[in-house]
Amino acid sequence: MIINRIVIIVLALFSNAFFAQSAFDKFENQEDINSILVNKKMFSMLSNVEANDKETQQYINLIKKLDNLKVFITSSDEKSSDMKMEADKYSKTAGLNELMKMNENGKLVKIYVRPGASESEVKELLLFMDGSGKDESVLMSITGSFDLNEISSLTDKMKLPGGAELKKLSKK
Repeated sequence: MIINRIVIIVLALFSNAFFAQSAFDKFENQEDINSILVNKKMFSMLSNVEANDKETQQYINLIKKLDNLKVFITSSDEKSSDMKMEADKYSKTAGLNELMKMNENGKLVKIYVRPGASESEVKELLLFMDGSGKDESVLMSITGSFDLNEISSLTDKMKLPGGAELKKLSKK
């Protein structure tokens, strides 16, 4: 009886972690959706690269703090609506805080975070940029333990969509 209760409590506590791993998996192999997926092992391998300058060393230091990066990009209105709905649902069930919402040139951008130990530390960042038929829609999820101000340099280096919006956020 006690073991059953312990098992139920453990499952309840860790269920969010399991769902977080698979929340956006359905977009991985869909037609009309391009995806970029980088896991902890790849970040670990990249962090072993020798740095020749200060900028590269900062980039490597950030990479060491990341666990997963998932980016999904589509020009399809139908897929964009599905991604938006999934991002909204996930942000509520995962307990993410809306950090920023902006509408710029017809693009709706929402950024959610799961805060870390300090004010600028983030455990998870979720970005959804709705291209609304004009541009590509982007859904990006980054997990780890990183400083919000550092993340725009990662998106710049990797030339990821949504990087400009994150850069604006880090300047605030």
